[in-house]
Amino acid sequence: MNDHHIRAALKRKLLFRYLKDPEALVLDELGLRHGKVRADIVVVNSILHGFEVKSDRDTLKRLPDQARIYNAVFDRMTLVIGYRHAYKAIPMVPDWWGVKLVTMGSHGGIYFSDARLARNNPSPDIHSIAKLLWRDEALALLEEIGAATGFRSKPRATIYAHLSKVANLELVHSRVCQQLRRRIGWRSAEQQMLNGD
Repeated sequence: MNDHHIRAALKRKLLFRYLKDPEALVLDELGLRHGKVRADIVVVNSILHGFEVKSDRDTLKRLPDQARIYNAVFDRMTLVIGYRHAYKAIPMVPDWWGVKLVTMGSHGGIYFSDARLARNNPSPDIHSIAKLLWRDEALALLEEIGAATGFRSKPRATIYAHLSKVANLELVHSRVCQQLRRRIGWRSAEQQMLNGD
């Protein structure tokens, strides 16, 4: 049972869970910090819920850095982990993260059990969330709130910093969720079939 098998099983489970939610999108490997880190699976609806998979074959070496970045962005976060690393990994993540334990059945099926349910992130960071917008999306939001003057030709880092100062967290978060769902080509063929698009 490796990372790929777990991710495939988890994605199937999540797609089935959100089958009747037309606003939900299940994404593979969402890049954060412009690709510095990738969350294994993300569910986007009215919230951003990230899932980080660590199989028994993985190491936990990157988990502290990943957690620090995820903590700034996701409303909820779930660590999906095999039993081999569970006792070491659980103390490495905040207590608001959910934890799903993964086991393999005698016939090769993959099963998930909740060791801890995910709760709301107590301190998301508006600047980190704003970075999920593409430059033109962030600039469009500045235009809408009348704060784009002097920033239309600026680099994206400057635009994100300005947006973080002039917009509130709720607005930026809502726009990020909306844009992730709207982007052409982001929905997998499987997701399109499930939602009837």
